[in-house]
Amino acid sequence: MRRTKQRMTGRGKRPQHNKDGNVASVNDLVIKIATVNGTGSASANGLIMKALFRMGIPVTGKNLFPSNIQGLPTWYEIRASRRGYMSRMAGVDVMVAMNAQTYQKDLAEVSPGGFLIYDSTWSRERNLHRQDITILGMPLSRLVNEHFEVARLRILMKNVAYAGALAALLDIDLDIMKTLLQETFAKKPKLVESNLQAMMLGHDYAMQNFTCPLPVRAEAMGDNAGRILIDGNSATGLGWVYAGATFTLLYSITPSTTVMDSFKAYCEHFRTDPGSGEKHFCIVQAEDELAAAGIVLGASWAGARAFTPTSGPGISLMSEFIGYAYYAEIPSVFIDVQRVGPSTGMPTRTQQCDLMLCAYASHGDTRHPILMPANPRECFEMTVQAFDLAERLQTPVFVLSDLDIGMNDWMVEELTWDDGYRPDRGKRLGPEELKQMDRFVRYLDVDGDGIPFRTVPGEDPKGAYFTRGSGHNRYGGYTEDSAEYQDVMDRLLVKWETTKSLVPHAVVTRAERKTRLGIIAFGSSHGAVIEARDRLAEQGINTDYLRLRAFPFNHEVSEFLQGHETVFVVEQNRDAQMKSLLMLETGGAAGSLVSILHYNGMPIPSDCVVQGILGHLEAEAAA
Repeated sequence: MRRTKQRMTGRGKRPQHNKDGNVASVNDLVIKIATVNGTGSASANGLIMKALFRMGIPVTGKNLFPSNIQGLPTWYEIRASRRGYMSRMAGVDVMVAMNAQTYQKDLAEVSPGGFLIYDSTWSRERNLHRQDITILGMPLSRLVNEHFEVARLRILMKNVAYAGALAALLDIDLDIMKTLLQETFAKKPKLVESNLQAMMLGHDYAMQNFTCPLPVRAEAMGDNAGRILIDGNSATGLGWVYAGATFTLLYSITPSTTVMDSFKAYCEHFRTDPGSGEKHFCIVQAEDELAAAGIVLGASWAGARAFTPTSGPGISLMSEFIGYAYYAEIPSVFIDVQRVGPSTGMPTRTQQCDLMLCAYASHGDTRHPILMPANPRECFEMTVQAFDLAERLQTPVFVLSDLDIGMNDWMVEELTWDDGYRPDRGKRLGPEELKQMDRFVRYLDVDGDGIPFRTVPGEDPKGAYFTRGSGHNRYGGYTEDSAEYQDVMDRLLVKWETTKSLVPHAVVTRAERKTRLGIIAFGSSHGAVIEARDRLAEQGINTDYLRLRAFPFNHEVSEFLQGHETVFVVEQNRDAQMKSLLMLETGGAAGSLVSILHYNGMPIPSDCVVQGILGHLEAEAAA
């Protein structure tokens, strides 16, 4: 059957243009700042984003930084979206080009009708040729050099100067920015004075030399009450504290190292006795990833809530111990903040490329629960859930974040906590329970859910047992008997079925009208899908959406696959790992699953999803 071909477009609604051809919009813009790594631009960029946030404008920031310490190009993207979209947007409305090495690249990224601001202290006109954008030169270096004598201070203050210029050009509330500076340097009043001076240099120059504000600008929308700006690694570290974790192992690796930094800072505050200074937590720097995993298993086996943060290369090296934990049934938690692979790949770029690695980590037949947060708030919540699941199921549990979530600033709802929370320690027998038993048997399933009872060493001699990763039977004894080995492996499958009922369920969002089209996504791809669905709906294309939050998959997933003729699987990797996992674990028909893939290391934009779906529909209509 031939379908009628219709004209479709993948471009979303960009801001309107005024009579001069410039972008004209309020609270719907992308600002991109190009600087050099190590020049102190992070503070100035954060100042701009936080000011927009305090004006009540939904905003998110993406730090695109190199893997070296300093000297290479770095960019910071700020997206303001009055509709609250958190994904990257293709195109740039306002480019602040502070790195002459990247002028050509930065110039090319500006959307038609947009604006480019550059340091005109040195003539750069020959590098800046576009007739469809407005180019604004500001002698920022000269202004700063005239007012500051110290060389390092000149470099730092130039960044604050462009922040002040943007305040004038975009109509960002100057009083808010002054307040932010005072808060940031409250303990260093001299720095407040110098930063305020630099900010006003840029602000006043823009006001005196350009028509302010530009057609693209900001306008107060409220106060963003009930929302915060936070990165996923900070939220994860806080989640570990609230979950009751006390012991952690670390082998540093980007982008997961800041998780430990966050955990340490929170522990210093919450878990240090104010009187004695005694610390009620333990952080160990391991010699390598395998050692970190092994010590986590030992601590967890002994009854502590222990964990380790890492990234893909670390999971690879930990795999032997992960398999040991699966077979010996030792609760343990691993946080994988994904980055670009294979091998060391691009450590400061983002992907969703460790899915298969974590799902089946280790050799032999293994399956592991995975939690998939979509934003920093869920990082906090799922970190707590991970510990409860690990102890309930007596198995390794993975929290699968990524660099975009972990190291970038997201606007989310305030973190909440139930003071009535009590850790789920699972089927754990203490001295009182053991007194009522004739004999403790470690790996015996007594109630049909596949989960045996366990004890904590040292609490009672009656609960003693030998933990082994070699062949063992249901009684915990050594065996090389085929039937006894298979008996244990079959019970682990029963536990896997129990796991499906305990992990977070998928979230299904229906279109206003019944549709044959579905979308499946997970993690940081969620924001792009939310925006893409709205853009598609404006073109009359309705889609249902299932957001995966965990592996193994719940019954909702199979029902969703069966209920749609075509299901687009959106993921940030080359080899369609989630699509493969869906086919393996649900028996989903390959013909109904269509991959939409993004794997260049940058956070996925909504354009990728829109264009992927429209391209498929166009090809389908032409067939």
